[in-house]
Amino acid sequence: MLDLDRYVHRQSVFHRADARVKFIATVAFIVTVSLLPVGSYLALGVAWLVVIAAAAIARVGPFLPARRAFLAAPFLLAAFPLIFTRPEDPLATFALGPLTLTISGEGLRQFTTIALKSWISVQAALLLAFTTPFHELVDALRQLRLPKIMVSIISFMYRYLAVLAAESSRMSRARAARSAEAPDGRRGGSIAWRAKVTGGLVGSLFLRSYERSERIYAAMQARGFEGEIRHIHSRALRPVEYLAIGGVIALCALYAAVVNVLQVLR
Repeated sequence: MLDLDRYVHRQSVFHRADARVKFIATVAFIVTVSLLPVGSYLALGVAWLVVIAAAAIARVGPFLPARRAFLAAPFLLAAFPLIFTRPEDPLATFALGPLTLTISGEGLRQFTTIALKSWISVQAALLLAFTTPFHELVDALRQLRLPKIMVSIISFMYRYLAVLAAESSRMSRARAARSAEAPDGRRGGSIAWRAKVTGGLVGSLFLRSYERSERIYAAMQARGFEGEIRHIHSRALRPVEYLAIGGVIALCALYAAVVNVLQVLR
């Protein structure tokens, strides 16, 4: 069964904090990290230490977010061409077949800065997921007046991705039960045949998902659904929570401004 909830149950100030405060603070932190200039490795190191300290205070393990954040490493391949496409500060040139590639220092700085920013930002997002149950996070998005359609899509995605994963697993087991297997473990059929079978399974899963969505929507409309899942336990933010939000935003803005000014003056 697919489990999208990464909540780690602990007793800490971060776990007890309102989900809206944590969400706004996380977004402010990520925006601050993204605004840091290229090559500001010391400032990025300080930001990473903040995440490490927050994870330690939350009692989820100081390096747990750092380890889990490496799952996002494959997405950095999109920024990898920067190493060879920036003309400033060439370091080395080599031939790769008909291509001649030049490694530039500026491209390396941009790539490493993007990689570190992404790694730290993913850690901050993971820390939010570790300290906030998913349903509380979705409710926080609703109370923060994000578009209702976006909140509904996130809520349904969380609910039914696990259902679809379980259904695809059942279909895979059914296919395996109907497939002959040789004593040495080899299965019949060519790669093209297996690809055709897999395509049929994907198509069948899509049709089942579409039909399920139609039935669910009709059932929800019959129960008065108007595009928003309402809750009865909502409450207004307290003054101390408004103060915490303002303080985090002010600190983040000040930090980004100071780092950028120092980068310009250097």
